[in-house]
Amino acid sequence: MSDLSRLILDRIRDVPDYPKPGVLFKDITPLLADPAAFSAVTDELAGLHEVDKIVGIEARGFILAAPAAYKAGAGFVPMRKKGKLPSETLDESYDLEYGSATIEVHRDAFAPGDRVLIVDDVLATGGTACAAVELVRRAGAEVVAVAVLMELAFLKGRDRLAGVELHPLVIV
Repeated sequence: MSDLSRLILDRIRDVPDYPKPGVLFKDITPLLADPAAFSAVTDELAGLHEVDKIVGIEARGFILAAPAAYKAGAGFVPMRKKGKLPSETLDESYDLEYGSATIEVHRDAFAPGDRVLIVDDVLATGGTACAAVELVRRAGAEVVAVAVLMELAFLKGRDRLAGVELHPLVIV
């Protein structure tokens, strides 16, 4: 196991039955509170690819993607829950491990051909990541990769991302 993997895993707290019974929530707030760990994660994400934009998926993806975009010299693009963006949007609905949701991105968030890294905290069933990939492509940009802090391998979310480069910083 790499030093970065150990650093991350030692700072993720399991919260049983959140947000509903039967779900084991992976709480990243201890990692975010540790400046060395947060810096190491930011540096890793920023160094994965040369890109024009880094997308952060609401809400915890924002926390990871924004500093990575700054460090990489790329623009930051938020993907938000339906109804939260103030201008014209594209939207995509998807299923997740405990319900369904819709995310949106501004129609003009990307220039044609922009190279984009999508960042989120967790890859679970893959629904959110697939919706994000679809939105970036519909907006005319190129998805270079999807990066996540952790992949929950037992939920097989990577199977839904066939043909998309995936960078989990840890796999649990």
